Amino acid sequence: MTELKGNFFSGLILFLFAIVICFLSAQKFLSMHKAEIIYPSPGLSSRKMLSSYFSGVKDTRGDAEVYIFEGEEKGGNILILGGTHPNEPAGFIAAFLLAENIQVSQGKVVIVPQANKSGFTHSEPQEGSPQRFSFDTLGGKRHFRYGSRLTNPVHQWPDPTLYINPSRQKLSGTESRNLNRCYPGRKSGTLTEKIAFAVMELIKKEKIDLALDLHEAAPEYPVINAIVFHENSAELAAVALMELQLEGFEIRLESSPKNLRGLSHREWGDTAQVKAILLETANASQGRLIGRTSPTLIIGGKDKNYVKAGRLGRLFIPFGDEGIPLRLRVARHLATIKALISSFKELDSNKIIEIDNMPPPSQIKEKGIGTFLNPSK
Repeated sequence: MTELKGNFFSGLILFLFAIVICFLSAQKFLSMHKAEIIYPSPGLSSRKMLSSYFSGVKDTRGDAEVYIFEGEEKGGNILILGGTHPNEPAGFIAAFLLAENIQVSQGKVVIVPQANKSGFTHSEPQEGSPQRFSFDTLGGKRHFRYGSRLTNPVHQWPDPTLYINPSRQKLSGTESRNLNRCYPGRKSGTLTEKIAFAVMELIKKEKIDLALDLHEAAPEYPVINAIVFHENSAELAAVALMELQLEGFEIRLESSPKNLRGLSHREWGDTAQVKAILLETANASQGRLIGRTSPTLIIGGKDKNYVKAGRLGRLFIPFGDEGIPLRLRVARHLATIKALISSFKELDSNKIIEIDNMPPPSQIKEKGIGTFLNPSK
């Protein structure tokens, strides 16, 4: 009897301990649903939601903030999309920095910092990714979620065995939750397809001339540190490349494959007839060669396995002992955006976009990202 009582109490303690662990884990998991606050610059003209352009995403996890900066003088209109893949931080951090700093004197700048809001609410399974990383600002720390490449399965389920996207291309079933395989979207489709459709409606209703999608990729991926351009943007990309090389940024030009459907740089150009470009930087925390994923790796961009792979010539970019820190990747995105806007003006004097107070890439590299993020209020 004594032994039975001992077993009972031991089992009860283990059961209660398991409940506590589950509760704490659930709280941590649910904290991913708490969105970052953006503190836009005084130059903000209006703030909308994606559902303003397509009501099908209203009251869903796919609805996202849209920040519009409009100059007094008419000119060109540009869309800057970050957060298509929430595990590619240089893209959405660059968009945050623009939204929190810029003033526009001519033309219109439309910024969507977190295009796939659902993807920010979870992390990649079995990757051991941290949920957040942070920067020191003048007013304390600012925290950002490190999300997943795909829409949260809690918000879109089940995955089909085979996904046939809106452009009729056959893909793996999980790609049905990849925003950058779902363009031009479907009005009555899945959540991810509705997000894509909403972005297309935004492009149309805001009369966008130039649309940029900000991304990152693993250092072993062949399309890296690149401007991926629709054929209608070939000249624009080439002119911008020359300006970037003069500033010391080595960038590749990659033409958008016509047979690879559903991607922003292909479908924006084909369907909306806008100048469509996707930007890629090198993010070690996405790669297959990394050791432990951590906030330090996300921000510092240094991993000994990649250093070794770089020495062995196994990568498509140089990867030295210093790694490729996030501040350098964000600076690269901002420099490319600046070069594309400058080149756009050179090629069409009727589509001028004048932006003031844009964080200088050289200062981002020197002083870090936190210097240009507004303090929490």
